[in-house]
Amino acid sequence: MNDMKNRVAVITGAASGFGREFANQGAKAGMKLVLADVQQDALDKAKAELEAGGAQVIALRCDVRHPHEVQALADAAMKQFGAVHLLFNNAGVGAGGLIWEHTQADWEWVLGVNLWGVIHGVRIFVPLMLECARKDPSYQGHVVNTASMAGLLNPPTMGAYNVSKHAVVSLSETLYQDLQMVDAPIGASVLCPYFVPTGISQSHRNRPEDAKDDAPATLSQRVAQEMSNKAVSSGKVSAADVAQITFKAIADNQFYIYSHPAALGNVRQRMEEIVAGKNPGDPYEAVPHIREMLKEKLRGAKA
Repeated sequence: MNDMKNRVAVITGAASGFGREFANQGAKAGMKLVLADVQQDALDKAKAELEAGGAQVIALRCDVRHPHEVQALADAAMKQFGAVHLLFNNAGVGAGGLIWEHTQADWEWVLGVNLWGVIHGVRIFVPLMLECARKDPSYQGHVVNTASMAGLLNPPTMGAYNVSKHAVVSLSETLYQDLQMVDAPIGASVLCPYFVPTGISQSHRNRPEDAKDDAPATLSQRVAQEMSNKAVSSGKVSAADVAQITFKAIADNQFYIYSHPAALGNVRQRMEEIVAGKNPGDPYEAVPHIREMLKEKLRGAKA
């Protein structure tokens, strides 16, 4: 997908982080934008700023956990612009702690946004995009699903997040193969960023009332939050950098998109362990001081 001028991009999680930067890149390319987010004030601000720059924008509050809200987003996009060419299933949240300490509400929230949001996006938008292609012989489309390096690795104290992102990688690889099988003029990519300064470590700020849990945070959850805050805020690659990398990958029809290719050494190690039938290795082998610091902080959290 090379010519993006006057094409239509739908972006979930569009009010901040990667989504906001995808919108910026889309506006620079002359795209028409359909923005979705659960944070209304940030969404309104993004819309106003992009319109001030000359972009055509519609913005809807959308909780991607709910299929009827994703359907409403699709309906609005088609009513306003008549087609969808580029879909970013980008909305995401995080929750940490020892995996057995995730509550049911934690699991439902993280999987609801990170996985079911992508499922709803693919299920609702891809048939719509295929219909657009049937009506327009020159149609080109692309779907980008935001996963994470946590979709290729399994660091400790990130259980629900890891599970959701591994599923997104699997879904995306299957989507790619299925689109190839029917010769669709639609590409697919999976974005696997590492630590990038975005609002992901503070995603609990937008946790809906129906997804909240009254249980107090455990020691491991507090430790995971502390380490996530530090790791995310210290990232040297920006969300704008990732958006530029992503748009180039779309133009090049590149499936796997990485913000930190150097981290793939850990992925290679994991794959080699799987093929060899070995037990999972130490994810902190190269940085043992971090492993020891984490173990020290978690001391007493095993019970």
